Amino acid sequence: MKKHIPNLITTGNLLCGCLAIVKAFEGDLAIACYLLIIASALDFLDGFAARMLNVSGGIGKDLDSLSDMISFGLAPGLILYQYVKVLNQNQPVELLTQYPWLMYIAFIIPVFSSFRLAKFNNDTRQSTTFYGLPTPANANFFIFCILLYLFPDLPMVIDVSGIVQPIVSNPLIILGFGVVFSFLLVAEIPMFALKFKSMKWADNKLPFSFVLLWLGLLIFTNIAAMPIIVIIYVVWSIIAHYFLSPNKQVTN
Repeated sequence: MKKHIPNLITTGNLLCGCLAIVKAFEGDLAIACYLLIIASALDFLDGFAARMLNVSGGIGKDLDSLSDMISFGLAPGLILYQYVKVLNQNQPVELLTQYPWLMYIAFIIPVFSSFRLAKFNNDTRQSTTFYGLPTPANANFFIFCILLYLFPDLPMVIDVSGIVQPIVSNPLIILGFGVVFSFLLVAEIPMFALKFKSMKWADNKLPFSFVLLWLGLLIFTNIAAMPIIVIIYVVWSIIAHYFLSPNKQVTN
């Protein structure tokens, strides 16, 4: 029975992704984003459960990738497309009004996510180290940018809304992030995997450090913590790869 537990959690991830797509079509972007946050939690839990239960092999890896393609590829691409449409309707941008097909750039996310996940399934290097930005991190960057726009008056100990709001409310900037982050999905840049081997600090110093950093940012900047921590994750990985240890993998 225990071998099926991770797969059941994975199907919950898939279901949330499907429902997020429905909500995006209905124009309920907030609920769509909430569903992908739940999907992200389930995506973390299925891997954690598999490691704790010592379950591996079978259909788990393929099922996980297929679920991630829906929840962190197709769903965020569609949500981003709908979001950019809303932004352009509220404050029309001449370029997007003249060339509305540019909004389809949002679908570069599912395209590159498919390559990212296929690469992961066939790359034996990616156990404790990812090569390229993980799809859940990419999806959560955009999810929380959208939520920051939808809820601009959230209380913050350190008020970063003056910096954040002009960024998240500009459709061209958001689409630009979509292009840059899509290329990061398939970039040959080692990025550490947020996988906990156990609950011991000694075994998981880097993941625990990033979780603590994220919690600190959450306390001071509310949900702006997620886009910030994703950017820190990317920048740290690039610096570690190109400047600190260019010939070594980033590991735990």
